[in-house]
Amino acid sequence: MFKKILGTGLTRVLNLLIGFATMLMGTKVLGAAEWGIGFTVLTDVTFLLIGVEFIVGGGLVYFTSRKPLSTLMKVSYGWIVLVMAFYVLAFWILSYFPDLSDSIVPRGYEWITLLLTFVYSFHNFNLNILLGKEKVGTYNWVFLLQILVQVGTMALLIFVFHLKDARAFVYSLLCGYVVALLAGLTQVLPMLNRGESKPILATAKEMLAYNSVIVLTSLVSILNRRLSVFMLRQKYTDNDKEVGVYGTGTQVGEAVKVFGVSIAMVQFSHLSNLKDKDEAVNLTIKFLKISVILTFIALLVLACLPVSFFEWIFSKEFGQVKQIILLMAPGMLFYSAHSIFTHYFSGTGVPKYNLFASLVGLGVTLPCTLTMIPHWGIFGAAASFSATFLAIMLYQWFVFRRIAGVRAKNLLLTKEDWTWCKEEFYAIFAKNKN
Repeated sequence: MFKKILGTGLTRVLNLLIGFATMLMGTKVLGAAEWGIGFTVLTDVTFLLIGVEFIVGGGLVYFTSRKPLSTLMKVSYGWIVLVMAFYVLAFWILSYFPDLSDSIVPRGYEWITLLLTFVYSFHNFNLNILLGKEKVGTYNWVFLLQILVQVGTMALLIFVFHLKDARAFVYSLLCGYVVALLAGLTQVLPMLNRGESKPILATAKEMLAYNSVIVLTSLVSILNRRLSVFMLRQKYTDNDKEVGVYGTGTQVGEAVKVFGVSIAMVQFSHLSNLKDKDEAVNLTIKFLKISVILTFIALLVLACLPVSFFEWIFSKEFGQVKQIILLMAPGMLFYSAHSIFTHYFSGTGVPKYNLFASLVGLGVTLPCTLTMIPHWGIFGAAASFSATFLAIMLYQWFVFRRIAGVRAKNLLLTKEDWTWCKEEFYAIFAKNKN
């Protein structure tokens, strides 16, 4: 299992390095305003994907071991087309209200935003199928291919074709999604057994019933993390610079998610195929400890970097990034625990608790963003993030404690934990020797 975590972790570290290269090009060459537009487009795509994920979301991982792939593909592809048709109609109607449209999607980027959502939906289907089949290694290289193509295309557009605005970032996203989609298909299609089938309508209803809770959770979770972006766009009308600075700060701060996300991804894939509830609880506690410790160390390193470092890396426009990171640091630590709890509830078939946790977070997000951002701008947005995930993490801990029958003392490091970690590492090296 550690081998999968290490493989996923290394992929995510490479993602961070490539994302860092992308940020360097975006901040130094495009500038804060254009980088802010690109960050807003990416946020819009994230919101639009919510509709698709009622069928093609994380719940698909759960159904991969329970339904024929041919049936899942028919249901998922049909749903993507249906949702995208609705989005096209919605954007066409929105075009008659330009002021409202501009507050949601940057002007001139409406249709490319839809295209990005459409392509990523099919790419996301492939990724979830690979994860559900516990093909974590294949999942990692497809994901890595996506980000490599993205950064390569962006560099080509900027330095060869001299495209030095937000389009360089947005077009690079599209290229990355398309190439990764095609690569993913080469891995998924051979798994297809055309002889197997289940009733499509019944399967769709079952998936909607299960996924609806997960998707509503994702929607509220995204609101918790990204509502501040839209609030900032309202505060700094016709000025995307502040959004660009805040976006850079959040991307650097959220880089520490690499530990929690890598561990939680393997955890979810494993728990979705696991029947032993006690083993699920024990693994979750072990993963929780590892995730929080590694995240804390990474945050400590970030906190020690001086303001001058960020100004040197990104340019003078981004001197406030350090303050944003410091304000978000507690929230990122809480987020690392939140990721582990979330994947425990989803992997064991009780995703409703994630929805309740997200609603608790939204109850904190709304008053915080409405009061903090008007007064403190990007710093209020960062502080709101930390307050939100403190509330979410506390709720999830209390529920997990009740369901799993554990206590706070179970979170302390023990000799058994160290022994388990050593055995897992030794197992990796033993397999490599063989």
